[in-house]
Amino acid sequence: MGRLSTTAGDGPWPHSFLPSLGPWLVELRATFRLALPLVLLQVGQMAIATTDVLMIGRLGADALAAATLGSSLYFAVWLFGMAIASAAAPLAAQALGAGDRRGVRRTVRQAIWAVLLVGGPCAAVLWFSGSILRGFGQDPVLAEVAQSYLRAMVWGLPASHVFVVLRCFVSVLGRPSPAMAAMLLSVLLNVLLDWLLIFGHLGAPALGLVGAGLASSAVNTVMCGGLLVVVLTRDPFRRHFVLARFWRPDWGRLRAVFALGLPTALAMLAETGLFSAAVMMMGWLGTLQVAAHAIAVQCAALTFMVPLGVSNAGTIRVGMAAGAGDRPGVRRAGYAALALGLSFMSLAGLLFALFPQTLVGAFLDLDEPGSAAVLALGVVFLGYAAAFQLFDGGQVIGLQILRGLGDSRMPMVIALFGYWCIGAPCAWVLAFHFQWGGRGIWVGLAAGLATVALLAVLRFSRRERLGLLGG
Repeated sequence: MGRLSTTAGDGPWPHSFLPSLGPWLVELRATFRLALPLVLLQVGQMAIATTDVLMIGRLGADALAAATLGSSLYFAVWLFGMAIASAAAPLAAQALGAGDRRGVRRTVRQAIWAVLLVGGPCAAVLWFSGSILRGFGQDPVLAEVAQSYLRAMVWGLPASHVFVVLRCFVSVLGRPSPAMAAMLLSVLLNVLLDWLLIFGHLGAPALGLVGAGLASSAVNTVMCGGLLVVVLTRDPFRRHFVLARFWRPDWGRLRAVFALGLPTALAMLAETGLFSAAVMMMGWLGTLQVAAHAIAVQCAALTFMVPLGVSNAGTIRVGMAAGAGDRPGVRRAGYAALALGLSFMSLAGLLFALFPQTLVGAFLDLDEPGSAAVLALGVVFLGYAAAFQLFDGGQVIGLQILRGLGDSRMPMVIALFGYWCIGAPCAWVLAFHFQWGGRGIWVGLAAGLATVALLAVLRFSRRERLGLLGG
């Protein structure tokens, strides 16, 4: 789709100075209804990681620091595969908006192909993670423990990416509830398996970090298998026959998945790389800083799941409107997603500012030696996390609604510039040149997120104003 002509009546201000709120309220309701289960999906995904952190924190600061180092690398690798998988959402939404049911099936099938193709290299990175972490100057003992954790987690990696593809498929059809149910049940299963395998309850071996990794692998596999059964056996999903002739290549659609997914993956890696670099820099400051940073990041990551879920809904709504050639619909879908996400992040920032000790203390056994120092640092870091909540929500929604238009290359450029030309240098200079320590690292994170949010929203505004609905 290219540039559409415009008329005086195709915008939200058609006949008078006062806008007609009706279509906007309809869009807000539609976005909210689609976003709610997607938010719960994202919260469930993060709840699995949060459960791990809560339980691993009981093993002491060293175990928490090793898990943080490992998780930062795992999350970067997982996000790369997730970005490839998530290309299924805008492509399938555009096909559905254009009335092309066959295009929906082709997209889902080739997205599964794509994530399986990148699964091998992703697994190799995790398997040899100890050398990577040592290469970044991390403590060799912590790096070895982190590697054992990641080798246990690697077995569930392919299933977690296939689950994302299937989640995109059911969401595009407006029926995300089965994916949400699978995720919520998996959270409960993860709590049980963590309790058994980390601490050795009910006769199970006490495996520590390895137990947490094995629990995550099992949960991802069960979650993917459950959703796959639903997709293959229940209406309206089974009528799409998404695995029919699965082994038959569809090179054109596979190229389309990678053409959209790879720039998205690089953009996500740029963001995740910034946060991973922040962990590495915290590691240069000491184990207590890493542990405190882990708790503050975990709190921020949990609230981030809400705008992330909203952004997924925005991608689908924008993609369907673009597929139908509906320029006002594109505008309403994009700005409705931004309004919902930023409203929530304002409340989250207020929560962080008002109750920092309560939130940080929930992750610690305060009777353990060293917990008081971690608590004090964590409260400081959470204050900075409160300050950048709006930036964090704005950047993810801004980038995702651009992808709903099939625009992936410029979001990649925006992300690389914001995170690595602004965020990372600011963090390093403030932390080590101006001696701000961990506070400087958090200011750098905020600067990078703010830059990306501003540039992404400005680009979406320009494209929808000019009627540029194609990639």
